[in-house]
Amino acid sequence: MLKNEAKTIDKTAISKRSQELLEKLFQENPELEEIVAKSESDEEMKSGLRDWVMIYLDTRPDALKYYKFETQGRHAMEKLSWQDFAAIRILDYIDNAGKEFEDLNLRGEKITNDPFRLLWMAAIEQTGDATPEFMEDMMYLFRQLSGFHKKTEADMKKIEKWMDTCPSGLEEEIVKMRKNNKERIIKILADKIDKKEIKSSEFKFPETISDEKKVSLVHEWWNDERFHLRFAVRNPDLLNELLDYTIDDETMDLLHKAEKIGIPFFVNPYYLSLLNVHAPEFAKGKDLAIRYYVFYSKQLIEEYGNIVAWEKEDEVEPGIPNAAGWILPTKTNVHRRYPEVAILIPDTVGRACGGLCASCQRMYDFQRGNLNFNLKELEPDHLWGEKLKQIMRYWEEDSQLRDILITGGDALMNSDESLKQILDSVYEVALKKNKANENRKDGEKYAEMLRVRLGTRLPAYLPQRITKNLTNILAEFKAKASAVGIKQFVIQTHFQSPMEVTPESKEAVRRITSAGWIITNQLVFTAAASRRGHTAKLRKVLNDIGVIPYYTFSVKGYKENSYKFSTNARAVQEQMEEKVIGIIPSKYKERIKTFPIDAENIVDKIDWLRKDANIPFMATDRNVLNLPAVGKSMTYRVIGITQDGRRILEFDHDHTRKHSPIIDKLGKFTIVESKAIRTYLDQIKDMGDDPVEYESIWGYSISETEPVTSIFEYPGYVFEVTDKITNFQD
Repeated sequence: MLKNEAKTIDKTAISKRSQELLEKLFQENPELEEIVAKSESDEEMKSGLRDWVMIYLDTRPDALKYYKFETQGRHAMEKLSWQDFAAIRILDYIDNAGKEFEDLNLRGEKITNDPFRLLWMAAIEQTGDATPEFMEDMMYLFRQLSGFHKKTEADMKKIEKWMDTCPSGLEEEIVKMRKNNKERIIKILADKIDKKEIKSSEFKFPETISDEKKVSLVHEWWNDERFHLRFAVRNPDLLNELLDYTIDDETMDLLHKAEKIGIPFFVNPYYLSLLNVHAPEFAKGKDLAIRYYVFYSKQLIEEYGNIVAWEKEDEVEPGIPNAAGWILPTKTNVHRRYPEVAILIPDTVGRACGGLCASCQRMYDFQRGNLNFNLKELEPDHLWGEKLKQIMRYWEEDSQLRDILITGGDALMNSDESLKQILDSVYEVALKKNKANENRKDGEKYAEMLRVRLGTRLPAYLPQRITKNLTNILAEFKAKASAVGIKQFVIQTHFQSPMEVTPESKEAVRRITSAGWIITNQLVFTAAASRRGHTAKLRKVLNDIGVIPYYTFSVKGYKENSYKFSTNARAVQEQMEEKVIGIIPSKYKERIKTFPIDAENIVDKIDWLRKDANIPFMATDRNVLNLPAVGKSMTYRVIGITQDGRRILEFDHDHTRKHSPIIDKLGKFTIVESKAIRTYLDQIKDMGDDPVEYESIWGYSISETEPVTSIFEYPGYVFEVTDKITNFQD
């Protein structure tokens, strides 16, 4: 509840539906009803609840230790029973009662966490404004404690059945649909170019050619990534026309509102051709995960102008430590969380993307005007070369850095010339670090470069960008960089749906891997992507073409992304009940470490492993959330719930990896989710899924971050790296 509304809420009657659920809760749990009846106050009720739950936990020593934080980690969590989860959550609710938290879904309002006070008021006075979403979550909590509510076990046949409902973009019927979409879009664009309604000095028709030849020319241009960027759709009306006027009035109204308040819009023709238009029955709704990336939500439009930065370490002032303690050389070019890794965002067209994702993590920067799609204005100026040298000197003098991620925006939005300049600079850093180490003693040597990554969504968004020339640049860099000790070359991409895996993207992947670069995938676990079987099918289809899953991210942001958000409970449920069928047996741990250094044969390697291990896909990704503190984690406990059913999660950092030394000072971090479990399930129902299939979601209130799969481990050095940490100040 909001602190300044507490007195009002105390007097607000609960709804009839909340009363019905409360009565059901007491019918199912007479012990709980008796505790409430005998208590003179909510504090006395909480004391009685604690005593009741402790009687159970006293018989469960492992669970009791976990509750008291005497044990932690994945191994300790896996010892807990389903009832243990409920018992610990009840005690965590009591322990955290009365605490205030900033709820950035409510623009920073302070809320007071006290679930059992809400339950007390509902039971004794029928007040407190506890919603049905709150009551249902509470009802499932006590069902879990009693043993009535069970965890769903992974069932290979059921999971494969779910996967079968999720087609890929490589299936014949889908390919045919996309071909029709492409023809429609090309004809419309040809007409608009002919009438000079849209113009380009590069893509224009000669005066005397026929209409048929004009369409033929646009077909040729379709294979040029510059065509798609030049004619990317930037307004709702053209979008609707290209989609054959199939967008409903409500969505069009939202898009016009977004345009009016300045939310940028940018979707290229190729990606637009992946959206179903007049789809046959088998394909209806199957492009929903893609649509979630194109269409803006009501919540985003309402919050635009009030969006706040999510990740604290992205707030940078040169010479001043960021939230993770790192001193950075420039204000906007280097982001850093971990000792081994640095992120480069160049002052080039690489700051842009091939399309704007509706749940973009950097919508805050679009709101401030720092990011845009004025591609011409983003071309590097005369200062960029000197700034790049400054950044490289900074990295050269870093004692722990061994992994550089070049991103943006999108690394492959850079021109070939810009990308080659950046890669050549990284090569020089690697060479200089090696040379400098020749004069250092063992144990005093600096970390040398081991991994170079390019962050890009273009294999999915705009596969035409993966040209032969780009492939040659990647291959040439790998050849010379390998000679100075760099061992891993990674394209870190982002396929959101198996429907994004098309013949064009498959060919783009083949070209990249032929250059010796491995491709890993980061999925954003939106509500549409979270449907049963969807992520499992995506892993399988990506494996088929040679892509290795890397991360499954919970959606970042507050109310602006609430519609797209899938609760963290669902992320853990998917991990425990679906992804588990792809777990790689430990006997393959050493073998799969070799996969990244033989990217040219990755498809054969993945096929061999799946067949030999009898798994449908490689479950190599970790479910994580980018914390609004520092780093990534899926280590949390649910410590509360708001009166409208949104869970309050206390996150700890991922202790399975090396962090900045500042991590121990930061402590834990609390997040108030933007959506109740019931709200999520209602959304799933609207998508056509049966919420009963998700029922165990209510019980996932504890999580521990999965360990890194061995395939992603850094190669070792033949020397001892210094313990000294440079470019850092705590």
